[in-house]
Formats: sequence, structure tokens, C-alpha cells
Amino acid sequence: MLKKKMLKALTRQINEEMYSGYLYLSMESYFHSISLSGFATWMRVQAQEELAHGMKFYDYVNERGGRVILDTINRPDSEWETPLVAFEQIMAHEEKVTALINGLMDLAITEQDHATKIFLQWFVSEQVEEESSVGGVLNKLRLIQNDSSGLFMLDAEMAKRVFVLPAKG
Repeated sequence: MLKKKMLKALTRQINEEMYSGYLYLSMESYFHSISLSGFATWMRVQAQEELAHGMKFYDYVNERGGRVILDTINRPDSEWETPLVAFEQIMAHEEKVTALINGLMDLAITEQDHATKIFLQWFVSEQVEEESSVGGVLNKLRLIQNDSSGLFMLDAEMAKRVFVLPAKG
């Protein structure tokens, strides 16, 4: 059984993960609107991952005997000046999510909730991967700067990303 404080924090994280999905869907739409379908594909996969993360938290709370009370999901931005600006926002967002996951881990340690600590370890590792992935794209966009041919090459590369449902557990 989850302690009240842990349940509240995990439920809040579900909302954050769902917001992340909304943000990436909004970015997918933006990239489609500026004819960067590879970037749009990358964002769709990212949205699917974030929504799957939310469901992973949701299932865990239910498995531990908690009840999820869903909250309002904030409306994400819908316009960005450039792909670079969009990815700078993504990096800031992923760093925020990393801090939230770390806060959950700290709470699990404080509450001596060993099961939740083990559960969260997957997310700690996932955030390292998320920041690395976003950082790689961000670095390429900074190298490209205003070179449209470089942008189109990166767009073709990003179109190859495929969603893989995270392992249960």
C-alpha cells in the first residue's frame, strides 16, 4: 500500500507525463505545418513514449492499491520560432522531468518505500536516455544553424525513429 504522500506525488507525475505527451503532439503538429515530416515523426514517437510513461505510473499506483485521481492537463505551446527553439524547449522540459523523477526518488527514500524506489529506477535511467537523445538533436541543430540542406538531412534521419512500447515492470 502506498503512503498518502507518495500516492499524491505519483499521481502528480502522471499529470506531468500526460502533459509531456500533449507537448510533443503539439510539436508534431507544428513540424507538420512547416513541412518537416521527419521531425513530426520524431515528436509522435516522443509523445507515444511519454503517454506510455504516464500509463506505467498509472498502472503502478493501481497495482499498489492506490487510486489515481486525474487532474486537468495544461495546454502546451503551439508555435515555435525555429526547430532549434523548439528543441531548446524540449531540453528544458526533459531537465524538468528529470528533476521531478529525482524528487520522487528522494521521497521514496525518505518514506522508506523500497518498492517505489525500485520502480523509479527505470525512470531515472530513462531520463538519462531522454536528455542524451534530445541533446544529440539539439547539438546537430546548432551545427546546422541556417543551412537548409543540413536541416533536410536531419529531417530524413529523424523520420527513422520508431516507437517501442516500454517493457512492463
